[in-house]
Amino acid sequence: MAIPTSRAKEKAEIKIISEKCNGCGICVTVCKDISLELANGKVKLSGNSVFGCMGCGHCMAICPNDAIEIYGRTLSPDDLFDLPAEKNTADYEQLLSLYLRRRSVREFKDQPVGPEKAEIILDAAMTAPMGLPPSDVNVLVLNTREKNREFAKDFCDLLVTMKWFVSDWFTTLMRPFWGRTTDEMFKGFIKQLVYKYTDSMKQGENFVNYDAPLSMYFYGSPYADPADPVIAATAAMYAGESLGLGTCMIGGVHPFIQSGKRAKLFREKYGIKYKSKAGLIVIFGYPAVKYRKGIGRTFASVTTLN
Repeated sequence: MAIPTSRAKEKAEIKIISEKCNGCGICVTVCKDISLELANGKVKLSGNSVFGCMGCGHCMAICPNDAIEIYGRTLSPDDLFDLPAEKNTADYEQLLSLYLRRRSVREFKDQPVGPEKAEIILDAAMTAPMGLPPSDVNVLVLNTREKNREFAKDFCDLLVTMKWFVSDWFTTLMRPFWGRTTDEMFKGFIKQLVYKYTDSMKQGENFVNYDAPLSMYFYGSPYADPADPVIAATAAMYAGESLGLGTCMIGGVHPFIQSGKRAKLFREKYGIKYKSKAGLIVIFGYPAVKYRKGIGRTFASVTTLN
Protein backbone atom coordinates (compact mmCIF):
# COMPACT_ATOMS: atom_id res chain seq x y z
CA MET A 1 0.00 0.00 0.00
CA ALA A 2 1.29 3.48 -0.83
CA ILE A 3 -0.04 7.01 -1.17
CA PRO A 4 -0.30 7.88 -4.89
CA THR A 5 0.94 11.14 -6.39
CA SER A 6 1.67 12.10 -9.98
CA ARG A 7 5.35 11.35 -9.35
CA ALA A 8 5.25 8.21 -7.23
CA LYS A 9 2.77 5.43 -6.64
CA GLU A 10 5.01 2.97 -4.79
CA LYS A 11 6.11 3.25 -1.20
CA ALA A 12 9.70 4.14 -0.42
CA GLU A 13 12.21 1.61 0.85
CA ILE A 14 13.61 2.05 4.37
CA LYS A 15 17.12 0.68 4.75
CA ILE A 16 18.39 0.28 8.32
CA ILE A 17 22.12 -0.03 8.87
CA SER A 18 21.93 -1.97 12.13
CA GLU A 19 25.61 -1.69 13.06
CA LYS A 20 25.31 2.11 13.13
CA CYS A 21 22.12 2.17 15.21
CA ASN A 22 22.56 3.09 18.89
CA GLY A 23 18.91 2.45 19.77
CA CYS A 24 18.13 6.04 20.72
CA GLY A 25 14.64 5.68 19.24
CA ILE A 26 14.29 9.24 17.99
CA CYS A 27 13.51 7.97 14.49
CA VAL A 28 10.59 5.99 15.92
CA THR A 29 9.32 9.16 17.59
CA VAL A 30 9.27 11.23 14.39
CA CYS A 31 7.84 8.54 12.09
CA LYS A 32 4.09 9.16 12.13
CA ASP A 33 3.44 6.28 9.76
CA ILE A 34 4.48 3.80 12.48
CA SER A 35 6.95 2.25 10.02
CA LEU A 36 9.64 1.84 12.71
CA GLU A 37 9.91 0.31 16.16
CA LEU A 38 12.60 -0.55 18.70
CA ALA A 39 13.42 -4.18 19.49
CA ASN A 40 16.37 -5.44 21.51
CA GLY A 41 18.01 -2.03 21.51
CA LYS A 42 17.87 -1.56 17.73
CA VAL A 43 15.42 0.05 15.33
CA LYS A 44 13.64 -2.20 12.86
CA LEU A 45 10.70 -2.13 10.48
CA SER A 46 7.47 -2.44 12.41
CA GLY A 47 5.41 -4.27 9.83
CA ASN A 48 2.44 -2.11 10.94
CA SER A 49 2.89 0.83 8.62
CA VAL A 50 -0.29 2.83 8.03
CA PHE A 51 0.38 3.97 4.46
CA GLY A 52 3.78 2.56 3.61
CA CYS A 53 6.79 4.88 3.74
CA MET A 54 5.76 8.10 1.98
CA GLY A 55 9.32 9.39 1.75
CA CYS A 56 9.16 12.34 4.12
CA GLY A 57 12.75 11.59 5.14
CA HIS A 58 12.29 12.59 8.78
CA CYS A 59 13.88 9.45 10.19
CA MET A 60 16.86 9.74 7.86
CA ALA A 61 17.33 13.43 8.58
CA ILE A 62 17.19 13.09 12.37
CA CYS A 63 19.32 9.99 12.93
CA PRO A 64 22.56 11.02 14.72
CA ASN A 65 24.51 8.08 13.29
CA ASP A 66 23.24 7.97 9.69
CA ALA A 67 21.79 4.54 10.40
CA ILE A 68 18.72 5.01 8.18
CA GLU A 69 18.55 5.50 4.43
CA ILE A 70 15.40 6.08 2.37
CA TYR A 71 15.16 5.17 -1.31
CA GLY A 72 12.23 5.90 -3.60
CA ARG A 73 9.52 8.50 -4.12
CA THR A 74 12.27 10.77 -5.56
CA LEU A 75 14.24 10.54 -2.28
CA SER A 76 17.69 9.12 -1.50
CA PRO A 77 20.51 9.82 0.98
CA ASP A 78 22.05 12.12 -1.66
CA ASP A 79 19.25 14.59 -0.92
CA LEU A 80 20.43 15.19 2.66
CA PHE A 81 22.22 18.45 3.42
CA ASP A 82 23.57 20.10 6.56
CA LEU A 83 21.15 22.61 8.08
CA PRO A 84 22.26 26.25 8.00
CA ALA A 85 23.78 27.48 11.24
CA GLU A 86 21.17 28.80 13.65
CA LYS A 87 23.03 32.11 13.90
CA ASN A 88 22.42 32.66 10.17
CA THR A 89 18.64 32.35 10.36
CA ALA A 90 16.37 35.39 10.45
CA ASP A 91 14.99 36.24 13.85
CA TYR A 92 11.35 37.22 14.37
CA GLU A 93 11.94 40.95 14.00
CA GLN A 94 13.79 40.48 10.72
CA LEU A 95 11.11 38.18 9.41
CA LEU A 96 8.32 40.52 10.48
CA SER A 97 10.14 43.45 8.82
CA LEU A 98 10.17 41.53 5.54
CA TYR A 99 6.45 40.84 5.84
CA LEU A 100 5.61 44.43 6.78
CA ARG A 101 7.61 45.95 3.94
CA ARG A 102 5.91 43.85 1.27
CA ARG A 103 3.10 45.40 -0.73
CA SER A 104 1.49 44.14 -3.89
CA VAL A 105 3.44 45.84 -6.67
CA ARG A 106 2.07 45.98 -10.21
CA GLU A 107 4.25 48.76 -11.60
CA PHE A 108 7.68 47.64 -12.78
CA LYS A 109 10.74 49.22 -14.31
CA ASP A 110 11.66 48.15 -17.82
CA GLN A 111 14.45 46.00 -16.40
CA PRO A 112 14.74 42.23 -16.74
CA VAL A 113 14.96 39.93 -13.75
CA GLY A 114 17.99 37.78 -14.48
CA PRO A 115 17.80 33.99 -14.65
CA GLU A 116 19.99 33.67 -11.57
CA LYS A 117 17.33 35.41 -9.45
CA ALA A 118 14.55 33.30 -10.93
CA GLU A 119 16.56 30.21 -10.05
CA ILE A 120 17.14 31.13 -6.42
CA ILE A 121 13.47 32.12 -6.03
CA LEU A 122 12.58 28.61 -7.18
CA ASP A 123 15.19 27.16 -4.80
CA ALA A 124 13.46 28.94 -1.92
CA ALA A 125 9.98 27.89 -3.08
CA MET A 126 11.04 24.24 -3.25
CA THR A 127 11.58 24.28 0.52
CA ALA A 128 7.85 24.89 1.05
CA PRO A 129 6.07 22.25 3.14
CA MET A 130 3.66 19.96 1.30
CA GLY A 131 0.72 17.76 2.11
CA LEU A 132 2.22 14.54 0.77
CA PRO A 133 5.72 13.98 -0.57
CA PRO A 134 7.03 14.08 -3.19
CA SER A 135 5.77 17.55 -4.05
CA ASP A 136 3.06 17.61 -6.71
CA VAL A 137 3.59 21.32 -7.36
CA ASN A 138 4.38 22.30 -10.94
CA VAL A 139 5.69 25.69 -12.04
CA LEU A 140 5.44 27.59 -15.31
CA VAL A 141 8.08 30.32 -15.55
CA LEU A 142 7.65 33.23 -17.95
CA ASN A 143 10.90 35.20 -17.80
CA THR A 144 10.41 38.17 -20.11
CA ARG A 145 7.89 40.97 -20.49
CA GLU A 146 7.17 39.74 -24.01
CA LYS A 147 6.31 36.22 -22.83
CA ASN A 148 4.05 37.59 -20.12
CA ARG A 149 2.29 39.87 -22.60
CA GLU A 150 1.71 36.95 -24.99
CA PHE A 151 0.37 34.81 -22.14
CA ALA A 152 -1.98 37.60 -21.04
CA LYS A 153 -3.22 38.26 -24.58
CA ASP A 154 -3.92 34.57 -25.18
CA PHE A 155 -5.71 34.41 -21.84
CA CYS A 156 -7.90 37.38 -22.74
CA ASP A 157 -8.71 35.78 -26.10
CA LEU A 158 -9.86 32.74 -24.12
CA LEU A 159 -11.97 34.89 -21.81
CA VAL A 160 -13.77 36.48 -24.76
CA THR A 161 -15.14 33.06 -25.65
CA MET A 162 -16.34 32.59 -22.05
CA LYS A 163 -18.25 35.82 -21.49
CA TRP A 164 -21.54 33.94 -21.57
CA PHE A 165 -20.39 32.53 -18.22
CA VAL A 166 -20.86 35.93 -16.60
CA SER A 167 -23.89 37.04 -18.61
CA ASP A 168 -27.01 38.19 -16.80
CA TRP A 169 -29.14 35.37 -18.19
CA PHE A 170 -26.66 32.70 -17.09
CA THR A 171 -26.10 34.04 -13.57
CA THR A 172 -29.87 34.43 -13.12
CA LEU A 173 -30.39 30.86 -14.30
CA MET A 174 -27.71 29.51 -11.98
CA ARG A 175 -28.57 31.45 -8.82
CA PRO A 176 -30.89 28.77 -7.37
CA PHE A 177 -28.17 26.15 -7.86
CA TRP A 178 -25.01 27.90 -6.69
CA GLY A 179 -26.54 30.06 -3.96
CA ARG A 180 -26.40 33.65 -2.83
CA THR A 181 -22.68 33.90 -2.04
CA THR A 182 -21.54 32.64 -5.44
CA ASP A 183 -24.14 34.81 -7.12
CA GLU A 184 -22.83 37.88 -5.31
CA MET A 185 -19.25 37.02 -6.28
CA PHE A 186 -20.17 36.59 -9.94
CA LYS A 187 -22.16 39.81 -10.15
CA GLY A 188 -19.92 41.91 -7.90
CA PHE A 189 -16.46 40.69 -8.88
CA ILE A 190 -16.02 37.97 -11.51
CA LYS A 191 -18.05 39.69 -14.23
CA GLN A 192 -16.18 42.96 -13.71
CA LEU A 193 -12.86 41.12 -13.70
CA VAL A 194 -13.55 39.40 -17.02
CA TYR A 195 -14.52 42.66 -18.70
CA LYS A 196 -11.61 44.55 -17.13
CA TYR A 197 -9.14 42.00 -18.45
CA THR A 198 -10.57 41.80 -21.97
CA ASP A 199 -11.54 45.43 -22.53
CA SER A 200 -8.20 46.70 -21.24
CA MET A 201 -6.28 44.31 -23.46
CA LYS A 202 -8.17 45.69 -26.47
CA GLN A 203 -6.77 49.08 -25.48
CA GLY A 204 -3.26 47.66 -25.20
CA GLU A 205 -3.20 47.60 -21.39
CA ASN A 206 -2.29 44.37 -19.64
CA PHE A 207 -4.17 44.00 -16.35
CA VAL A 208 -3.61 40.23 -16.25
CA ASN A 209 0.08 40.11 -15.33
CA TYR A 210 1.01 43.77 -15.91
CA ASP A 211 3.78 42.95 -18.42
CA ALA A 212 5.94 41.85 -15.50
CA PRO A 213 9.49 40.82 -16.43
CA LEU A 214 9.05 37.56 -14.53
CA SER A 215 6.07 35.49 -13.51
CA MET A 216 5.66 32.03 -12.02
CA TYR A 217 2.46 30.02 -12.14
CA PHE A 218 2.28 27.43 -9.36
CA TYR A 219 -0.28 24.65 -9.82
CA GLY A 220 -0.85 21.11 -8.63
CA SER A 221 -1.89 17.81 -10.13
CA PRO A 222 -5.05 15.74 -9.73
CA TYR A 223 -3.39 14.17 -6.67
CA ALA A 224 -2.09 17.36 -5.06
CA ASP A 225 -3.23 18.90 -1.82
CA PRO A 226 -4.91 22.15 -2.93
CA ALA A 227 -2.86 24.10 -0.42
CA ASP A 228 0.50 23.01 -1.82
CA PRO A 229 0.83 25.36 -4.82
CA VAL A 230 -0.44 28.27 -2.73
CA ILE A 231 2.16 27.63 -0.01
CA ALA A 232 4.94 27.32 -2.59
CA ALA A 233 3.81 30.53 -4.30
CA THR A 234 3.87 32.35 -0.96
CA ALA A 235 7.43 31.17 -0.31
CA ALA A 236 8.43 32.39 -3.77
CA MET A 237 6.77 35.75 -3.17
CA TYR A 238 8.71 36.39 0.03
CA ALA A 239 11.94 35.16 -1.58
CA GLY A 240 11.43 37.74 -4.33
CA GLU A 241 10.79 40.42 -1.73
CA SER A 242 14.04 39.53 0.05
CA LEU A 243 15.89 40.07 -3.27
CA GLY A 244 14.56 43.60 -3.65
CA LEU A 245 11.86 42.72 -6.15
CA GLY A 246 8.30 43.91 -6.16
CA THR A 247 5.81 41.05 -6.09
CA CYS A 248 2.10 40.45 -6.49
CA MET A 249 -0.11 37.38 -6.35
CA ILE A 250 -2.52 36.95 -9.26
CA GLY A 251 -5.45 34.64 -8.61
CA GLY A 252 -7.72 35.62 -11.50
CA VAL A 253 -6.20 33.38 -14.16
CA HIS A 254 -6.21 29.89 -12.68
CA PRO A 255 -9.99 29.26 -12.41
CA PHE A 256 -10.60 30.12 -16.08
CA ILE A 257 -8.06 27.72 -17.58
CA GLN A 258 -9.34 24.53 -15.96
CA SER A 259 -12.34 23.47 -18.03
CA GLY A 260 -13.29 23.26 -21.69
CA LYS A 261 -11.57 22.55 -24.99
CA ARG A 262 -10.21 26.05 -25.44
CA ALA A 263 -8.79 26.05 -21.93
CA LYS A 264 -7.11 22.73 -22.70
CA LEU A 265 -5.52 24.19 -25.83
CA PHE A 266 -4.32 27.16 -23.76
CA ARG A 267 -2.74 24.84 -21.19
CA GLU A 268 -1.09 22.78 -23.91
CA LYS A 269 0.41 25.85 -25.58
CA TYR A 270 2.06 26.90 -22.32
CA GLY A 271 3.13 23.46 -21.18
CA ILE A 272 0.71 23.43 -18.23
CA LYS A 273 0.61 19.73 -17.47
CA TYR A 274 -2.54 19.35 -15.40
CA LYS A 275 -5.84 20.78 -14.45
CA SER A 276 -5.53 21.64 -10.78
CA LYS A 277 -7.81 22.32 -7.83
CA ALA A 278 -5.73 25.35 -6.88
CA GLY A 279 -3.15 27.52 -8.56
CA LEU A 280 -1.61 30.95 -8.20
CA ILE A 281 0.56 33.27 -10.29
CA VAL A 282 3.24 35.43 -8.69
CA ILE A 283 4.68 38.30 -10.71
CA PHE A 284 8.10 39.80 -10.00
CA GLY A 285 9.99 42.89 -11.11
CA TYR A 286 12.01 45.87 -9.98
CA PRO A 287 9.45 48.30 -8.52
CA ALA A 288 8.76 51.51 -10.41
CA VAL A 289 7.08 52.92 -7.28
CA LYS A 290 8.09 53.12 -3.63
CA TYR A 291 5.60 52.96 -0.78
CA ARG A 292 6.16 55.25 2.18
CA LYS A 293 3.87 53.50 4.63
CA GLY A 294 2.31 50.12 5.31
CA ILE A 295 -1.33 49.36 5.99
CA GLY A 296 -2.43 47.30 8.98
CA ARG A 297 -4.49 44.20 8.33
CA THR A 298 -6.67 41.94 10.43
CA PHE A 299 -8.24 38.49 10.25
CA ALA A 300 -11.98 38.07 9.96
CA SER A 301 -11.90 36.39 13.36
CA VAL A 302 -9.59 34.71 15.84
CA THR A 303 -11.13 32.22 18.25
CA THR A 304 -9.11 30.77 21.09
CA LEU A 305 -10.72 27.85 22.89
CA ASN A 306 -10.10 27.76 26.63
